[in-house]
Amino acid sequence: MADLIDTVAVVTGAARGQGRSHAVALAAEGADIIAIDRCADIDSIPYPLATKDDLDETVRLVEAQGRRIVPVVADVRDLDAVTAGVRSGVDALGEIDVVVANAGVVAIGLKDPLDTEVYRDIVETNLNGVWHTIAATVPSIIRKGRGGSIILTSSAQGLVGKGGDGSAAMFAYAAAKHGVVGLMRSAANAYAQHNIRVNTVHPSGVGTPMILNDHTLRTFQENPNGAALSANLLPVPFVEAEDVTNVVVFLAGPKARYITGVALPVDAGHAVM
Repeated sequence: MADLIDTVAVVTGAARGQGRSHAVALAAEGADIIAIDRCADIDSIPYPLATKDDLDETVRLVEAQGRRIVPVVADVRDLDAVTAGVRSGVDALGEIDVVVANAGVVAIGLKDPLDTEVYRDIVETNLNGVWHTIAATVPSIIRKGRGGSIILTSSAQGLVGKGGDGSAAMFAYAAAKHGVVGLMRSAANAYAQHNIRVNTVHPSGVGTPMILNDHTLRTFQENPNGAALSANLLPVPFVEAEDVTNVVVFLAGPKARYITGVALPVDAGHAVM
């Protein structure tokens, strides 16, 4: 039996990769989806980001599960845009039960230690964007009055510093992903009175277009030591989006009803000390 019948879930970074996987799986469990994505590149990020066509494909896949979906083109760095997009979704589908703050970027291979543009763009997307998502959605969960689940995508880099190379890009990524844990712990305390659970998931490298792109694969080929970023204990180079999705769906549903404030690795042992 589907665990999320008649719920509404917000997923950021929903046009492809982990976000699409989460949106489709939540829909399969009965949730209607507010799917948010920027659908445009960022100049400092060295690989193509998702497109409107990608978001349209997420819409098709969710509708194939028999659920409703509201696609929203918005940059999580822009609180007003995210808030307006969430409002349009709530108007169409009803108040929110589940939030998956998944949108993120990385810039593996950019070595400049003083690249302020890439540092700013990574932090604003991966950390500020998560806060914006929380701020834009929690009022709706509270209005609904039956509690909810917020799942924040951090990273193995939010638990350890493997792969640190002194670049602005990697400093930004590790700092932002550690910061997401701070947001989670603060939010878990702030919203517990409303029966809202807040947790983080921490994947190591995931086999999605964030990693499986020409720039990043070329970086790994040119610098084998960079493979430390995907140095899992278990004999797999990357985890799959489905592996993270399985945890997201669990945390979203009633089987995790008393789990909050937890930083949960999905990393094939990457973060084991």
